[in-house]
Amino acid sequence: MIASLKEGAKEEELDGIEAQICCKLSNDYRCSYRIHNGQKLVVPGLMGSMALSNHYRSEDLLDIETAAGGFQQRKGMRQCLPLTFCFHTGLSQYMALEGTEGRSHSEIFYHCPDQMAQDPSAIDMFITGSSFTEWFTSYVHNVVTGEYPIIRDQIFRYVHDKQCVATTGDITVSVSTSFLPELSSVHPPHFFFTYRIRIEMAKDALPENACQLDSRYWKITNANGNVEEVRGPGVVGEFPVMTPGKVHEYASCTTFSTTSEYMEGHYTFHRLKNKEEIFDVCIPRFHMVCPPFRESIVRSVSGSARDVSSASFNEDNSSDTDDHNEGELRGINMAAPGGRCPRHI
Repeated sequence: MIASLKEGAKEEELDGIEAQICCKLSNDYRCSYRIHNGQKLVVPGLMGSMALSNHYRSEDLLDIETAAGGFQQRKGMRQCLPLTFCFHTGLSQYMALEGTEGRSHSEIFYHCPDQMAQDPSAIDMFITGSSFTEWFTSYVHNVVTGEYPIIRDQIFRYVHDKQCVATTGDITVSVSTSFLPELSSVHPPHFFFTYRIRIEMAKDALPENACQLDSRYWKITNANGNVEEVRGPGVVGEFPVMTPGKVHEYASCTTFSTTSEYMEGHYTFHRLKNKEEIFDVCIPRFHMVCPPFRESIVRSVSGSARDVSSASFNEDNSSDTDDHNEGELRGINMAAPGGRCPRHI
């Protein structure tokens, strides 16, 4: 991925792009692109990946020429320059080159069409940065510190809360989560998260403590305080056997219609040596919070955009999809955000 970075753009090239799009590039963007001019369009992309069994996303950092070709002048997205692009989903993160249509200057966001509005210019935004510098440096920090794991030579944008770890006997369970904007919407309220769980048996555990996972139990609480309980066999169709030093990881997903929720629960195991010996292993509570978003000014009653960071919607709808098999990494074509993860309760 690093080898795909292009050589920096020359000053006259950046000036030419400004003349082409009739808009000024921010100083921090110009400074960065004098060092590197984005990357070649390859998979996996430099700006992070995400994979489920029927969905794959990997974002490339666009070079300035390609970005200029995607510069937006249409109503609802005026003066917005794409920074990233995903071949599989068509998803891009945009930077507002001017403070217009309710956006702040240099704000970076995923665009999210309002599916309940008749006006195609009604576009909500999931905000990912307040400036190019803040956006890019925070991403690099998460990569170099290991906050974003590198799995099969791809950077995955999972966030791990160091407190989301629980140990029961010889078994430790930890959880990391990620928000998927391309499968989410503000109108209607539908927020899609994936979570990755790591189950590990201590290396110094006694061999006779080897065990097998039989079932799972989830307690899911949304922002309105409503609780859903889910029980089911195994995890993503598997019943992992845990032996000393063994690690089992899997990814699953959940959807809900409030801007935050948390999940907690336990796995039920039996000892291989004695199937009658059954015990529960704690899954630590982990929170999933929708990133800040801004509603389209087309929808806004007051005539100005509304920022939302922790509001709750009235409708309740969440789902555990641990029956959903992660399977192989492969992509699907998705024309627009708003996909749905099927319920597998």
